[in-house]
Amino acid sequence: MTGPWLSVFPVLADATESASWLSGGWWAVPLAYVVGATPFGFLAGKVKGIDIRQHGSGNIGATNVLRTLGKPIGITVLLLDVLKGLLPVLLAKWAAGPDGSVVAIAAAIAAILGHNYTFWLGFKGGKGIATSAGAIAPLIPIPLAVALAGWILSFAVTRYVSIASLVAAISLPITGAILMLKRGNWDVPIFIFTLFLAIMATWRHRTNIQRLLKGEESRFQPGKKKKEKPADQPPV
Repeated sequence: MTGPWLSVFPVLADATESASWLSGGWWAVPLAYVVGATPFGFLAGKVKGIDIRQHGSGNIGATNVLRTLGKPIGITVLLLDVLKGLLPVLLAKWAAGPDGSVVAIAAAIAAILGHNYTFWLGFKGGKGIATSAGAIAPLIPIPLAVALAGWILSFAVTRYVSIASLVAAISLPITGAILMLKRGNWDVPIFIFTLFLAIMATWRHRTNIQRLLKGEESRFQPGKKKKEKPADQPPV
């Protein structure tokens, strides 16, 4: 297998081409999944003697940790979740070189999927907002800045983390498309990546959307614990 097929399907290259696969930085993609799969929120709960999945929303992400365990631990988990998206992408960019944007995008997706579907917890995880922010920082900093501004404004107005997260995620492909049209340079892999982020965030927040429509979604109040989840209910 040679030529364009190797660049499109590097993991399918035969043994004689494994050196090219390694030199192309694709080894950073599975590593990104493993790093992203580290469930810092779950581990923080265990340190405090609880299973975070049985408290609050049942999610292992920073928002539920902050609600349940307080600001210091919640902020620590938030930063760690951001870093587990950021560091693998930086590593992939370094390993792949200046022409390795597709490798970096693949590493970003792998890190996000690792957080959302961690093998440590039966392929159930968080919603990926913090990890996504870290992963996209080296790739699309301007759309990220717009998304963060949208998150802050939406949260300030509504006090709903879910609405703020959805606004931020959906703004990514919109901002990206506007910038590409303005520059006259359509980056298809990046645009598809931003669409993936928006769709993934919407899917992971589907239960929040249902609660919003029913008027049952809780506004963010740090330190105020929600009713514990029944032990037999899977985390969302």
